[in-house]
Amino acid sequence: MYAFYRQVHPPTGAEHAIYCNFITKDEKNLIVTKATELTVYRLITDVEIPLAKASESGEDKKRQKLEQIASYQLSSRVASIEAAPLASLGRDALLVAFSDAKLSVIEYDLSTRELKTLSMHHFEEEELKRGFSHISHQPVIKVDPDHRCAVLLMYGTTLAVLPFKREVSGDDGDAVSHYSIRPSYLINLKETDELLSNILDIRFMHGYYEPTLVLLHEPVRTWPGRVAVRHDTCRIVALSINITQKVHPVIWSQSSLPYDCIQVLAVPKPIGGIVIFAVNSLLYLNQSIPPYGVSLNSITDWSTTFPLKKQEDVTVSLDASRAAFITNENLVISLKGGEIYVLTLLLDGMRTMRGFNLSKAASSVIPTCVCSMDNNFLFLGSRLGNSLLLKYTKKASEDMNDSSKDEPPTKKAKAEEKSTLDFLEDPEELEVYGKEVQRSSNQISAYSFEVCDSLLNIGPCGHMVMGEPPLLSEEFHNNVDQDLEIISTSGYGKNGALSVLQQTIRPHVVTTFQLPGCLDMWTVHGPTKKESAAKVEGELKNPHAFLILSKEETSMVLKTGQEIAEVDESGFSTQAATVFAGNLGDKSYIVQVSPMGVRLLKGVKQLQHIPLDFGSPIVSCSSADPYVVIMSRQGDLILLTLNPDPLGKGHRLNIHKPHVSQKSRIIAIAAHRDVTGMFTTTSQADSFVPSTTAGGKEDTETDEPVQGTVDDEDDLLYGPSEPKLLTASTSKTETEDTPRKDAEKKVEPSHWCAVCRENGVLEIFRLPDFVPVFLVRNFSMAQRLLVDSVLLETTGEQQQQSHEMLPSVKELLLVRMGNKKEQVYLMAIVDEELLIYQAFQHHSGTEEDHLKLRFKKVPHDILMREKKKRVKKGVKGQQDGDETLPKTSRNIRRLRPFNDVSSYSGVFVCGLYPCWLIMTSRGALREHSMTIDGPVTSFAAFHNVNCPRGFLYFNKMEELRVSVLPSHLTYDAPWPVRKVPMRCTPHFVQYHSESKTYGVVTSNLETCKHIVRFNNDERELEGIERDDRFVYSNKDKFSLQLYSPLNWDVIPNTKMEYDIDEHVTCLKIVNLNLEGSTRSLLGVGAGHVYSEDHIAKGMIYIYDVIEVVPEPGQPLTKNKLKLLFKEDHKGCVSTMCDVKGQLLTCIGQKVYLWTVKDDALVGLAFIDTQLYINNAISIKQFVLISDIHKSTFLLQYQEEHRTLALISRDPKPLEVYSSEFMVDDTQLGFLASDADKNLILLHYQAEARESYGGTRLLRRGDINLDMHINTFLRVRCKLIDTATGIPIGGQYDKRQITYFSSLDGALGYLIPMSEKTYRRFLMLQNALTTSLSHLAGLNPKASRHLQQGHKTLSNPHRNIIDGDLVWRYTSLSITERNELAKRIGTNADQILDDLMDIERVTMHF
Repeated sequence: MYAFYRQVHPPTGAEHAIYCNFITKDEKNLIVTKATELTVYRLITDVEIPLAKASESGEDKKRQKLEQIASYQLSSRVASIEAAPLASLGRDALLVAFSDAKLSVIEYDLSTRELKTLSMHHFEEEELKRGFSHISHQPVIKVDPDHRCAVLLMYGTTLAVLPFKREVSGDDGDAVSHYSIRPSYLINLKETDELLSNILDIRFMHGYYEPTLVLLHEPVRTWPGRVAVRHDTCRIVALSINITQKVHPVIWSQSSLPYDCIQVLAVPKPIGGIVIFAVNSLLYLNQSIPPYGVSLNSITDWSTTFPLKKQEDVTVSLDASRAAFITNENLVISLKGGEIYVLTLLLDGMRTMRGFNLSKAASSVIPTCVCSMDNNFLFLGSRLGNSLLLKYTKKASEDMNDSSKDEPPTKKAKAEEKSTLDFLEDPEELEVYGKEVQRSSNQISAYSFEVCDSLLNIGPCGHMVMGEPPLLSEEFHNNVDQDLEIISTSGYGKNGALSVLQQTIRPHVVTTFQLPGCLDMWTVHGPTKKESAAKVEGELKNPHAFLILSKEETSMVLKTGQEIAEVDESGFSTQAATVFAGNLGDKSYIVQVSPMGVRLLKGVKQLQHIPLDFGSPIVSCSSADPYVVIMSRQGDLILLTLNPDPLGKGHRLNIHKPHVSQKSRIIAIAAHRDVTGMFTTTSQADSFVPSTTAGGKEDTETDEPVQGTVDDEDDLLYGPSEPKLLTASTSKTETEDTPRKDAEKKVEPSHWCAVCRENGVLEIFRLPDFVPVFLVRNFSMAQRLLVDSVLLETTGEQQQQSHEMLPSVKELLLVRMGNKKEQVYLMAIVDEELLIYQAFQHHSGTEEDHLKLRFKKVPHDILMREKKKRVKKGVKGQQDGDETLPKTSRNIRRLRPFNDVSSYSGVFVCGLYPCWLIMTSRGALREHSMTIDGPVTSFAAFHNVNCPRGFLYFNKMEELRVSVLPSHLTYDAPWPVRKVPMRCTPHFVQYHSESKTYGVVTSNLETCKHIVRFNNDERELEGIERDDRFVYSNKDKFSLQLYSPLNWDVIPNTKMEYDIDEHVTCLKIVNLNLEGSTRSLLGVGAGHVYSEDHIAKGMIYIYDVIEVVPEPGQPLTKNKLKLLFKEDHKGCVSTMCDVKGQLLTCIGQKVYLWTVKDDALVGLAFIDTQLYINNAISIKQFVLISDIHKSTFLLQYQEEHRTLALISRDPKPLEVYSSEFMVDDTQLGFLASDADKNLILLHYQAEARESYGGTRLLRRGDINLDMHINTFLRVRCKLIDTATGIPIGGQYDKRQITYFSSLDGALGYLIPMSEKTYRRFLMLQNALTTSLSHLAGLNPKASRHLQQGHKTLSNPHRNIIDGDLVWRYTSLSITERNELAKRIGTNADQILDDLMDIERVTMHF
């Protein structure tokens, strides 16, 4: 068996976040890693609010948001990440660690907008791993705060040290620091101190002459049940790392710390020292002063003898907490329940710790990382909910003096005064006399937090099912392939939710018109009403007034108001086809372009008619207010300009015939209006791009006080000499930012026109004088980067030869997208492909009077190739392309920009496989297909009273659909998604197809204040009394609830609550034979778990979803849950399924088969397996069960003998998380996901010798996905190609796709494939591995290699293609594609057709 793996939804759970100068040295960026994805954000303050949302909220309040600058998919999961100033131009490079012990240093390349690997470090030698069994230790990176070195902790007890070399260039006043990496070396910690093992955390300390590393470790381990005999087992050790001598003496150690210490934080200067977090206490340690600790609850009374003071008014535990310093003496702590506390360190005058102040500030998401940012922002990254950007503000100070409220401004003023004077003085002297900080040490600040932005997260996907979308328009009900959606459990606790995911957009059709013969359409605005006119209640703002439809020879003009009616008498041209229609003069005028003329109108009144005769008809037109560029079939250009009429009041169109070289015919045009100032021919390197030197002293001195806050001041006064310049430059550039933004706002609009020629040259001209300012040769070859080049003269023959070989450019578009439309994208349709380029400014190396621009290719997954019929030799094949779309001699634009369709803006791509390209202020380009209605020939946005913020499109049946986007979904996500908040943890979800409802098992945490005792099988609850400061444990209380998918409301009176000691282990849809008929029922398996002294018990519940008469005014109450029967068992019911109408249950290692008689379960058969079964699924009479440690078993139910027989099993041990069948026509495979994040494909092959007569399942394929997979679902391959309406057929006809979701929020699939296609893809995969540059030096082939904790005697089988790598073939240039295809003995068309086949059969959702 061969299979193809592909990830279709990226991971969404944030794991690490750092804040550094990654893109430029002027602006800091937030770097967030989500499993294998690395995303770069920047903070934007002036966020554009979409019109629809602004009118709904009515808020003028501007909130800061995160804007995505770039996102990179790595081959391996990021284990740890830090930043250090190792990049060029004073920027930060990222130090990224990957398991087991790999470290890459990467920087952002400004010339190509890609990641560049500076160095790679690999420490995976066998002698470092210490032992046969590989115990997994995630590598941890830490960087010295003074940037002298970085360390990587790996394999538990080995440190790799990366020394940094600092070089200073320039004079004393203008000195600039450059850092570089010197050769690394290893430290064996066991040799330094023999007690150094079981390291819990490491951290560099502030304020030491040499890099000083603190290690928190537990030499001899203990656990809570053994605290009575062994406690206070933790210890800290401080190593002083001399990187020149390569010696590392222990300079400080402290033992007998509480056993439950979990992490250490270094306190910034001037305080210094470390804060240690233990589960029940909080400690402050410093080398020169006595330790100080507080107990956070009363558990410390008997768990430790370390001297602790009681922390009044606080009862918390710090397990699973995350923390970050926001000032020198305040740190934010986020607890495991999502509560946010602010800890203030209180000092006395002698730098001794006087106390801690811990105050609750807010309640938020449960974080995996906390990152402090500038300007009072805090980022909480989470895997269990949406990641949040918070803004914290200081409340009025609570101090003993009344004058304290006035203190911060005066202090700030003094600090500013100091900065202008003392900046040039001796830093050591300032370090000694820290008067300013002493004054603030008594001050306790209270903080308030507000949410500014959130990043969507659909993980962890613990369980998912398929369902039917409930609000599907009637027009789409007759499709052969059923439309489906994925419902997945997401989040935990109060962040719990259900995620409803759809891969494609399904429009809500308002109405449909039959309009045969229409080829193209446009919607235009009419003249705006005067403000004095009375506003009608509920009237739309700025609706579309006319709809212009173009046929082959004529046009039709419709007036769009309450009703859509044809306009009888108007100035519009209706006797000829329309090439283009649009608005000019800020939507005041309408321009209509026909093949032989142009009309200017105001409403229905014609103002001007310009007949144009080029000798060939007008075929293309593009407008950029107030210019209209017209192109004839021969490639001649005409420029029309809307100018004020010198004689009258209105405006007139003026004609200008530009002198443009016609050596090669122009075939595509795109006009563009730039208001951002990105398109510029003047070099702004001096003002925009900061110079590499630190600038003059005067600038620093005058600009610093304006921006400097108290915290900046403290850093400045007490920091070492190098960061002083960095701090100064950052705060300086922040002040420069504001005038720069003001200047950008006042940018005068500029106008440009991009043209493409037959010889593949792309040129950009400046309007109105048509001066060439940008030129790229071989544009249609889809290069990765478009760089301005000077035109070299070539002979006519060479031109002819070259452009005959080039793919032809069908269409060109320049469009502004994103926040305030600041991102410029160049899109083109070349043959059957869509090219997307993003413009960015690049000032070096371009000629004078040329655009300071480059264009970077944006990789995307949109394949629009039509399936070609294979023509046999000798048989003349007819052209396939003209059958599905209407034939026309005209070129109809396929790239349709739209604005404010349900508050979204972007580009709609018409054609056989239509799709939406959407970008909001988030800055990520989203691609969503819309295949449900087949090919779309034309599209237009439509804002009307009956269809507000909607759109129109023609399908291949020549039907005009008036539609809106379903508003309940969020489209600014990788897939359109709806998150249904539940405020509790969802565990299982199942779709009951007969009643079209969802059963969901959820749990809430409840405080447990009792112990269960048994008295002769009678359960008694014994209450326990503890003091007020005791932290009680929590238990999950489970419940089952029905939900209606119409608007995801809870169906009233359907909640089934379970006992607090009852743990629900599974929820399945089981089809059982009841009274002669098969019924679809809900089966729940549960277990009563008490303690190790009492035997666990199990329960089986079988529910039926019945229909009853609904209560008045509550239509959802028509469904109820009816408990059919409930059975007790000795042992927890771990999973269940149905087999041939009977119920199969697994209790521990035993498998039982039951039949239903007289409302009770009667045993039929049983079989014993190994340890503990966690999953069971069935097909016909075959059952696949998976064991938690002993891999998978294949059972068969023999109906005539009423027995369960073991057919085959996998003999190798495997910690299986979940399993599923894999159907490949007549073959059946078995898929298992394991604890090492592998997917393993097993096969039953009795005739093979190594299967020992079929008693052993053979491993036929394996791949490592680097993510935990808990849930699978199967669906057959799609049968019908929506573009053509004909069956897809071929190799995927009788195959099924297995989808899976991961705990990181990623979705993917495995699809079986024929050996011929597999071999072709395997050769391509091997060629791509060696041809493509590897991000961060990670080899994609090694990353997909089977990972195992210990060495086995078998080799990996592979046999699964890495589709993510193969899909990168589509984003290569034409030259690279042809070269790779030639290398593996095939052609590019064959590979792209194979990929397109996979795309077609997997577009279910």
